[in-house]
Amino acid sequence: MKVMLLGLGTASPEHAIAQDDLAAHVNRISFERSDSQKRLMKTLFRSTEIQSRGSVLLEPQDPATPNDHPLKFYPPAQLKTDRGPTTRERMGRYALEAIPLAASAARRALEDAGIPAASVTHLVTVSCTGFYAPGVDVALIKALSLSPEVGRLHIGFMGCHGALNGLRAAHAIAKSDPGATVLLCAVELCTLHFQYGWNRDQMVANSLFADGAAALLIASERGTAAEQTALSVRATGSFLFADSEDAMSWNIGDNGFEMTLSARVPDLIGAHLRPWLSSWLGRHGVAIETVAAWAIHPGGPRILSAVAETLQLDDAALATSRQILARHGNMSSPTVVFILEQLRKNNARTPCVMLGFGPGLVAEVALLD
Repeated sequence: MKVMLLGLGTASPEHAIAQDDLAAHVNRISFERSDSQKRLMKTLFRSTEIQSRGSVLLEPQDPATPNDHPLKFYPPAQLKTDRGPTTRERMGRYALEAIPLAASAARRALEDAGIPAASVTHLVTVSCTGFYAPGVDVALIKALSLSPEVGRLHIGFMGCHGALNGLRAAHAIAKSDPGATVLLCAVELCTLHFQYGWNRDQMVANSLFADGAAALLIASERGTAAEQTALSVRATGSFLFADSEDAMSWNIGDNGFEMTLSARVPDLIGAHLRPWLSSWLGRHGVAIETVAAWAIHPGGPRILSAVAETLQLDDAALATSRQILARHGNMSSPTVVFILEQLRKNNARTPCVMLGFGPGLVAEVALLD
């Protein structure tokens, strides 16, 4: 029995900001940053290949105050010890902003699938940038008028590959229950966790992450006409890299969530990804060389380059990942769905591999036909 991906939807914040402008703002909020540090920050932001990023925190500029910054949630530090809003304040904003973005993506996925909200039997939500309860799942049930009997599963704190974790859960539900219609929704508000100060890992995170939401409708094959053009989810997989726990982490601090991203990540990908992925794909009758389309999560340019080198992929294979990174930045878990959406618009051939990395270091993969 095949599991079909019947609908897809994405949503971006109302406002976006150019990468250079955001670098200038980050320089303004930090306390007494030297000229050399400011230049280094601009260089770091430009090296990401990102052109613009969306944020739910952005406010329209007032022509009367052209020098005012658009991220008023982050006031300039008055003391060297200032670290910006507390985690409680950031979580309050998460509860306010996450639902409209998630609901927008979910409605688009339902419309794309041609499935009424009342038909959804299971809801899988994914997020690593905020916590509260009752949470995004309950809010989506109300916002979308889902059945109060819908089965709920929340996948939290899994990082950039979280949507692939969610896809595995949705695939398992649809495989085990032919009557299930699963709505998967990932929403991340990464810009709630901008950090002050001068810490390398935190500045790298500041330079990369953005906000976004994405949703998928998944069900077992039922012989409908719509399924003739839909993708099927053949398999999902996961691989924990050996001795990699220090390579990527995501921890709750007093002033937001703090990321650690080791310079070892590209080397770990180069050493371990190809042997495992080649073996995993082979178990499903596919070789790396026969994959027609790649939806690779763009953790950053160096991660994309490491994947391309170890898998021996050409520029065309990574073009869509780089395009989404440039347009939106790294939105964490929804990003790989944005890439899949663009591949679908491009009428990309199959088989297609979705690939992402998260804390562990862990690779998550899905094979689509």
